[in-house]
Amino acid sequence: MDVLLHIFVGLHIIGIASLLGGFLTQMKAMGAGTARFVPAMLHGALTMLVTGVALVGLNEAQDYSVDHVKIGVKLALLIVILGLVYVKRDEEKVDKGVFGLVGLLTVANIFIAVLWT
Repeated sequence: MDVLLHIFVGLHIIGIASLLGGFLTQMKAMGAGTARFVPAMLHGALTMLVTGVALVGLNEAQDYSVDHVKIGVKLALLIVILGLVYVKRDEEKVDKGVFGLVGLLTVANIFIAVLWT
């Protein structure tokens, strides 16, 4: 069961890499005001959602301790990210503030995962 848990952790990291990588590739365009949400960002966020739910379920099934407040905060941030990316995914240009907010929330989600113990 631990192997399955590690597989989902790896997939979760791939999801966050896709979301953050998509954001970083558009940083130059954000400066020019032409940034857009690329499909990798949406797919990465969805991957994070699915694998995150699976990770919580697998940890609960093995009676490992799960910090439900931490998971709730991370889920809330991810839902905001998903909502913004999904609604604005077809627009040719996304407002700098909205685009920057998605990047900020993504980085915040990473630091919550790493630093909240």
